[in-house]
Order: sequence, then C-alpha cells, then structure tokens
Amino acid sequence: MLFLVLGRGRTGSLVAQVAHERGHGVRVVGEEENRNAAALTAPVLAGFDAVIDFTTPEAAVQNMRACLATGARVVVGTTGWYAHLDDMKALCARRGGALLYSTNFSVGVQALFKVALELALAAPGYRFSITETHHATKKDAPSGTALSLKKILESAHPGLQVEIVSKREGEVVGIHEVEARSDNDVLVLKHEAHSRLGFAEGAVRAAEWIAGKTGCWDFEEIVGKL
Repeated sequence: MLFLVLGRGRTGSLVAQVAHERGHGVRVVGEEENRNAAALTAPVLAGFDAVIDFTTPEAAVQNMRACLATGARVVVGTTGWYAHLDDMKALCARRGGALLYSTNFSVGVQALFKVALELALAAPGYRFSITETHHATKKDAPSGTALSLKKILESAHPGLQVEIVSKREGEVVGIHEVEARSDNDVLVLKHEAHSRLGFAEGAVRAAEWIAGKTGCWDFEEIVGKL
C-alpha cells in the first residue's frame, strides 16, 4: 500500500518509519509544505491508499476537509479538533470517503478504556478523578485520551462528575491515571507509554484496515478486528 503521512513531528516521523517497516510505500508532508492543506489536491490524493494525520488541531481540520472532499481514506491521530467531528462525519458521508479517528491509537490505552468502564460500573458511589501527564510541548490540555476517559466514566453513572488534572513535564510520552476513591479505600488504574511506538503501530494498522473502505469509525470500534 501507499500512505501519505501528514506531519513531520515525533509521532508522524515514527508512523512513517513503522509503515515502511511493514512494507508500505510512504510519503511524508510537513506543515511547511502543506499550509492550509494546499498540498492535498485530488490528483495527489488519488495516488494513496490512505492518509495519516499527526499534525495540529487547526491543521487537522483543514486536512480532513481537503481529503474527505475527494473521497479519500483518512486516519486522524491528532486530538483537540472534536468540536468539528459531526461536520467531518457529514462530509465523509456526502463524498463517500472514510474517516477513522481516535484520541489514542495505542492498543494498551484502548484496553484501559474498557477496564475503566468496568471499574466505574463495579464501584458505584466512588469518587473518580483522572490525572494525565505529557511532555511540555503538548499543545492541548486536557489530553484527548483524558477526555475520552472522563466521558467513559461519566457514562457509567448519571450525575458522576470526573475531574481532570493535567501536567506538562519534560519529555513524558504519556501517563494516564484513573483514581476511584471512597472513604474506605482507593483503586488506581494507570497506563504509561514508554515510547510513541504503540501509537504509531496502531495508526498504521488502522490505515491498513481502512484502505478500500467507506464509512466513519472510532478506533475503539475496530481495534479488535486488526
């Protein structure tokens, strides 16, 4: 397959490396080459099986609009743009494209989501909180993963309000902790990413899966099919 990777940052570069190692052709386009999605023309996009975006929230929205307008297949690992999700889904449906998105493409984090829901269901009356820690250059706070965890936990019990504490420190790849506290005890779930490789592998596998398909999915819906 041939993939177009948008973003020359640490994760985008690793995505390109993983795709190459899995036997795919890869072209990487950086922000300087793609301002306002200028590089994403229909003739260019027609040559790729899927586009993988790890840019910024602002750039990702422009990139999605340009790609989905041509019916392209897009995997979006960028976070912080979900206020536009309904618009992107509608555009995807109108143009017969494909969109696969997630706040986190790590298979381990997807497992954390499931376990967090089970914990919330098993511990009614507990007070829940989330602490997320990332590198100092991360642009969005709270992280998309923390917001997903909050949504999952609050869905378990009407009226539950979950606080998120965000920390930005050094070169931390990503740590998410869920705490369930009562007057008698505390339970803690923790996921710590040691590298960005898990995110990159998940995104490439998602791109392999979406090639040739039409529709819109959250990664959690298809992770078991990879």
